[in-house]
Amino acid sequence: MREAAIVSESNPLQRIPGVAIVLVLLIALFSAIAPGFLSVANLSNVLVQSTILTMLALPMTLIIMTEGLDLSMGAVLTLTSLCVAIVSLATHSMLLGLGAGLLVGVAFGVANGWLVAILGIPPFVATLGTLGMAQGLSLIVSDGQSVVGIPHSVRDIYSSTLLGVPVPIVMALVTYAAFHGLLYHTRFGTYIFALGGNREALRYAGLSPNKLLIAVYAIGGAMAGIAGLLMTARMNSGHPTAGLGLEFDAIAAVAVGGTSFERGNGWLLGTLLGVLSVGVLRNGLNLISLPSSVQVASVGVLVIVALFLDGLRSRA
Repeated sequence: MREAAIVSESNPLQRIPGVAIVLVLLIALFSAIAPGFLSVANLSNVLVQSTILTMLALPMTLIIMTEGLDLSMGAVLTLTSLCVAIVSLATHSMLLGLGAGLLVGVAFGVANGWLVAILGIPPFVATLGTLGMAQGLSLIVSDGQSVVGIPHSVRDIYSSTLLGVPVPIVMALVTYAAFHGLLYHTRFGTYIFALGGNREALRYAGLSPNKLLIAVYAIGGAMAGIAGLLMTARMNSGHPTAGLGLEFDAIAAVAVGGTSFERGNGWLLGTLLGVLSVGVLRNGLNLISLPSSVQVASVGVLVIVALFLDGLRSRA
């Protein structure tokens, strides 16, 4: 298991080609047809807008490595964003708002893990159910309306810089570093590989796969809570449909990045490249004024093309 992690890191060329080729082709395409695509302002915008997706795709990678799936992540992000907005508005405290978002996110993550690990409900079905619950709660707590009047302490997070680097990008980089260290340099990371590849080995070692699985889903919920803070800051409000559909982009980024849906086989750098591919695609389509419905379909095409290229390379 640990050897698998080391191989993934020491031989990145085994994973890069599919997603890297797609990313380079997308950049070349939009450079040619989208005016201003290569401007510093636009490229910075792509990176900033990709930060929320990064915070969802990284934990989604861990979940998929366990042969799981979390369809509720976008809806939970919406609910945590509303919690951040409501609590920060009532208390004028960004930290209390973040705490509320984290609490709600972790609660849903633990619930997802419990449904999958303890009750044995398939991840697709379990998280589809919690998706509906999160959507319903979002409509209830917001009464179907946007929550406005967000304090400056929340709004400024998305527009502030640290040493000249936008704070959202700093948060995404710190998140990637934390997940990289967790997956490749801790015992818990080894256990994640085993959850998807050899759960019996965990049992023989005296470990509880169920508790570990719940912990992985809880991490996903916690990251939805942190991403909820960025979503609220980005929109300058809480909205009951803000994050719906982002779970699809997160799954797409993980798939494009080369993580397998079986056998505990995942690669975080590939996921990051997948996030950038989705971000470049959506940004470029916006610049040429294509509707959102076409953008959603295009993300699906992106996944198919990337996996097709990887398949060709593997057969070669």
